[in-house]
Amino acid sequence: MDRTIAIEIVYRGIFQKNLAKNISRGIVLAARREGKWGISFGRYGDSPERNGIPAKSFAIVAPTQEELEESMARYEPTAVDVSIVVDDTLCKGVESWAWYGLQPINKLVKPGATLLVTSIQPPEELLKDIHQKETEYNLAMVKGIASFSGLWVYKDDHTDVRILGALARICPQLYNIGSVQQAIIDEWGDPLKATSAEVSFARVEMRKVLPQEGNPEKPFSFQLLKWWEMREGVVIPAIKMGEAMKDPETGKTGGYRPARNATFKKFSTRSMRPVIDFDTCIKCTLCWLQCPDSCFDVTADGLYDANMEACCGCGVCEAVCPVEKCVTMVNEQHFNDNASQWEMWKKDKAGYKQWVDELLARVPEKRMHGFQIRGQYQQEIKELAKLGLAGGREEVSTEEVVDHGAG
Repeated sequence: MDRTIAIEIVYRGIFQKNLAKNISRGIVLAARREGKWGISFGRYGDSPERNGIPAKSFAIVAPTQEELEESMARYEPTAVDVSIVVDDTLCKGVESWAWYGLQPINKLVKPGATLLVTSIQPPEELLKDIHQKETEYNLAMVKGIASFSGLWVYKDDHTDVRILGALARICPQLYNIGSVQQAIIDEWGDPLKATSAEVSFARVEMRKVLPQEGNPEKPFSFQLLKWWEMREGVVIPAIKMGEAMKDPETGKTGGYRPARNATFKKFSTRSMRPVIDFDTCIKCTLCWLQCPDSCFDVTADGLYDANMEACCGCGVCEAVCPVEKCVTMVNEQHFNDNASQWEMWKKDKAGYKQWVDELLARVPEKRMHGFQIRGQYQQEIKELAKLGLAGGREEVSTEEVVDHGAG
């Protein structure tokens, strides 16, 4: 190894915190077995880290202690050799600190370096969301759904060790597969995890991404004031009052749409969004009352429209709605914009109904974010085991995987 290697892990705050920690720590432990120097550390995406807010952990590996200390003096990398994404909805971009606007998920990836994503989607689908980059890079795929291995109800699905195994293939100068397997056994005392890493090493998929490939849209951005542009005194401009909404069909005004922060957008927080069936809404107000981020607009006809630039995707609205399938959380990957659902419904009710029905028909029993039934996560792990994803080999029994590593 002749140079320092930097790796970032982009994850959803709180939900995947332990997962990211396990990955970054595992990288350093494997590298240390080969005599390299390394450090694993994290930083909050928001302060404090909130549910679903994009956050990051880092692992830095260097050939010498001096080079590691030099890297540490910069606080965190501005360019990385591998960017790991453990929830594929983050491919749309992240606004982790609310200081920069929306950042492309591949922003820190060096020319010729790798973006590693856990997903069951093909690369072509992910590239519809991943913003274009001026230089070539590699897109690597580890098959799997968004992992909850960092949630407080911890259940082990081997996502962490599968990513560690894939890294040995993607970035061989970091460590070899033997070193990471031994580090896994030393850290977790689990030969099955070591086997998962080995099979992931063999199965990881990679493809080159050219500069013209990806989402051509310019991400949302804004410019912070320079110190000489700020007003005198301690002044924090308030957010303006809201206003009534206008019905696009009748021109009637009414209801209320609160004004929102013009620069901080929370939509990169969500991995799912609510889809509203306005034809079945009984106007009970519960979604509007219970939404923790006040993202519902009260329309001129007394309905409730989830504002997609304010929605963080927590799923509370679905949980409190008394009407079956009036509010349904749907995977964020199915949407290309943050347009108003209510306005879409008002303009073409039949077309909107067809759109909703088609979306709901694609909603699987297993959820990418949030749970509908008690014990659902254990069922997902069993399904992954049957696919040979969680345990790493086709003959793994479901009981073996579910019983392993729960903590």
